[in-house]
Amino acid sequence: MPADLAPAVDRFLHHAAVERGLSPRTLEAYGRDLARFVDHLEASGVERLAAVGRPHVTAFLEALEREGLAVRSRNRMLVSVRRFVRHGVATGRLAEDPTEGVASPRLGRPLPKVLRPQETEALLAAAAGDAPLKVRDCAMLEVLYGGGLRVSELVELPAAALDARAGFVRVFGKGRKERIVPLGEPALAAIARYLDEARPALLGKSRRSPEALFLSRRGTGMTRQNFFARLRGIARAAGVPTDRVSPHVLRHAFATDLLEGGADLRAVQTMLGHADLSTTQIYTHVSRGRLRELVEAHHPRGRGGSEPNR
Repeated sequence: MPADLAPAVDRFLHHAAVERGLSPRTLEAYGRDLARFVDHLEASGVERLAAVGRPHVTAFLEALEREGLAVRSRNRMLVSVRRFVRHGVATGRLAEDPTEGVASPRLGRPLPKVLRPQETEALLAAAAGDAPLKVRDCAMLEVLYGGGLRVSELVELPAAALDARAGFVRVFGKGRKERIVPLGEPALAAIARYLDEARPALLGKSRRSPEALFLSRRGTGMTRQNFFARLRGIARAAGVPTDRVSPHVLRHAFATDLLEGGADLRAVQTMLGHADLSTTQIYTHVSRGRLRELVEAHHPRGRGGSEPNR
C-alpha cells in the first residue's frame, strides 16, 4: 500500500476493533474492501489520504460496476470507504469527507422469504420427540422463532444468558451490541425440558460443562452448519420445501407474525436488534403482501374467486 494510506487503514481498523468493538469477521470485511480501494487509489496516482477526493470515490464505484460486481457488494464497499474516510476527517488527517453527496448504488430490496404460521407449526411438530437431540432441536426452534434470534446468536448463546424466572435471554448481536429478548411460555418450557432431560444426556460423563447453552451430540457447542443441517431434516419431515426454510426465514417469520398481530414497529426493531428502522419496515411490506394473497385467493374479483352472476 502507498506509504500514507497503509497506516491510515491500520489506524481505522484498530479504532473499529478497540473503540467500536466490531467483530473479527466485520474487521476482515473492512480490510478486504479498503485494500481494493487503496489499490484503485494507487493506480490513480494517489499516495496520501489527504489527497483523496470525491472523484476518486465515484471512479472507484464506477470501476466496480464495470467489473460486474453486484449492487449489494458495491454498497458494502461504499460503506467501508465512507467509514474509513470519516475516521480520517475525525482525526484531522483529511480536510473534508470525499463521500459526501455520493449516492449509494440503487438496490431493489426483495421481500424476505417467510413461512405461513401453519408451516411454522408443522416444523415445530416435526421437531418434537423424546430423544435428546429431538428435545434440543425443539428448544432451539422455539427460541429461534419465539425470539427472532440470528442463527449465530442462537448457537453462541451461553447458558448464563438465560433468565428463566424473568422470561428472557440476554443476546449479543452484531457489533457485540447487547439486547434483552423476551421469550414466550412455549420457548421457556422447551428450554426447561432441554436443560432437565437433554443437556445432561448430551454432556455425558464430561466433568467440564461448556458455556454454550445448546450442545451437539459430542457435548460441545452447536455450530451454524450443524443446526442448518438439522433444520433441513426437520423441514423434510414436516413436508415443507427445504429451499424455503432456513434459520433466517424463521427470524423473518417471527417479525412478520408479530407485526400482523399488531406489535409496535419500534418494539420489533428492538427485539431484532436492527440499528436502522428501515430494515425492520420491510416486514410491513411482507404483511401487505400476505393481505394481497388473501384477496387474490378469496375475493370474488381475485384470481381464486369466481365471477359473480349478473
